[in-house]
Amino acid sequence: MNIRHLIVPAVLAVFSAAVIWLSLQLDISPPMIVGKSMQPRSFPIFLMVLNLILVAFLTVQIYRSPPAELKAAPFATWGSILIMCLFYILTVTLDMFIGIALSMFLLALLWGERRWLVATATALITPLLIFLLFDNVLKIRFPRGVLTNWYYG
Repeated sequence: MNIRHLIVPAVLAVFSAAVIWLSLQLDISPPMIVGKSMQPRSFPIFLMVLNLILVAFLTVQIYRSPPAELKAAPFATWGSILIMCLFYILTVTLDMFIGIALSMFLLALLWGERRWLVATATALITPLLIFLLFDNVLKIRFPRGVLTNWYYG
C-alpha cells in the first residue's frame, strides 16, 4: 500500500474533526427554544461521527485492496469543472436561473447529448419547474437577479 492512497481518508478525517471541534464551540440553546429536540450542535457532530466511521471503512478497504493507478482525467471531467465555475460566475453576476439553464445546456452537450432540442428543453424546463416549486408551493423567495427582479417586480 502506498502512502498516497491515505491522503483522501486523512483529509476527510481532519475535516470531520474540525467540524466536530467547531460544533462544540456553539452555545447550548435554552430548553424553552429547543424543547425536547436535539441541540443545534448535535446534528453536525452526528454527521461527522458517521463520516469518521465511513472513513475508517474506507481506510480498511484501501488497506485490503489498494486502488489501481488512474489515468489522466478525461476532458469531460475538466470541462464539467469549468462549467461549474461558469455557473458560479453567472449566479453571482446575473441570475441563478440563467446560470442553471446555461450550465445544464452546456453539460448536456459536453456529456454527449446530440439532440440540441432535448438539451435546450431540459435546460429551460428544469429551472422553470424549480422556480415554480420553490416560489409557489414552498413559498421560498430566491435571491435577486435579472430574471427574479423581473418576476418579483
